[in-house]
Amino acid sequence: MGLDAEPLVTLAEIREAADRVRGIVVRTPLLPFGQPLAGDPRGRTRVWLKPENLQPIGAFKLRGAYNAIAQLPEAVRARGVVTASSGNHAQGVSRAARLLGIRAVIVMPVDAPRTKVAGVEADGAEIVFVGPASEERAERAAAIADTEGLALIPPYDHRHIIAGQGTCGLEIAEQITELQDAPTEGNTSVFPPGPFTVLVPIGGGGLASGIATAVKAIRPDATVLGVEPELAADARDSLREGRIVRWSADDVARTSADGMRTMSLGRLPFRHLRRWLDGVLVVDEASIAAAMLAAARWTRMVVEPSGATSLAAWLTHGEQLPDGPVVCVVSGGNVDPSRYRALLELAEAAEQPKDGAAARGATGIIGA
Repeated sequence: MGLDAEPLVTLAEIREAADRVRGIVVRTPLLPFGQPLAGDPRGRTRVWLKPENLQPIGAFKLRGAYNAIAQLPEAVRARGVVTASSGNHAQGVSRAARLLGIRAVIVMPVDAPRTKVAGVEADGAEIVFVGPASEERAERAAAIADTEGLALIPPYDHRHIIAGQGTCGLEIAEQITELQDAPTEGNTSVFPPGPFTVLVPIGGGGLASGIATAVKAIRPDATVLGVEPELAADARDSLREGRIVRWSADDVARTSADGMRTMSLGRLPFRHLRRWLDGVLVVDEASIAAAMLAAARWTRMVVEPSGATSLAAWLTHGEQLPDGPVVCVVSGGNVDPSRYRALLELAEAAEQPKDGAAARGATGIIGA
């Protein structure tokens, strides 16, 4: 069955994935974010972070990778796995392979962050370096799978990957219910009752697909919005045009969010996002850096550019969002120290007043 005819992932599959990854991934908390939104003195919007940077590999990708590899037939799994990734999926596959005691070959771009390369090396995976284009990585991984008989583990275009990533959305829905049902007297960490909004980064679309599927199934009153860098906004274009729109490798290479330099959505994620996502927000590079700085100041957490896009969307577009609390999915925290320092310095420099006002990032919600 082709991806265009394959049924969409169900909540039942996500619940099964949650059972499968229990004890492997962390049930990351919902953390209140302390910074007030400018222009919102009444505090009508309360922001919570879902910090997937606290996972064992520093990102959400272990959820999908382990769920997919664990379901391979035993004889297939024993031969090993191969994947293509700019970093976080690479770490997810290498860690899952180590936990399951199998071989892993990872095809990575030569410009992958050293932090992510080191994580893959630490898990004992074999690394094959190629050029920066995602298509080149995918082609090399497919060739290795064919010649060496390894199982190819795609980064996002597979139902087991989507279901695994959906466990993050399942946790969000469950945690919100727990917080909304908690006694309110003397409790400053109660999630306000009523509808809420989830902001989730979009690269290839696996995380956003899984989260939107789970959250909408459990809480149909919720709003789920994807977030992209404006320098890699292929999902925005695809959902607006009703077809998968491809950006060039040179175009997407411009964004600091290296985990979101995918040239297009996957075919299966595209179908999920058309069904479940309420829209897409795009953020500029300055807003991403500002969100990284805000996370460092207010939560003392290291957040990578891709992981900061959801918080950047709130800082930039918060006044346009529906009334009620907001959950920002922080997808990862794997960033080289030198790059992290440079982006924080850029954000600090941008805070200096210019003609009495500080610049903020661009564009609004594009309905899906």
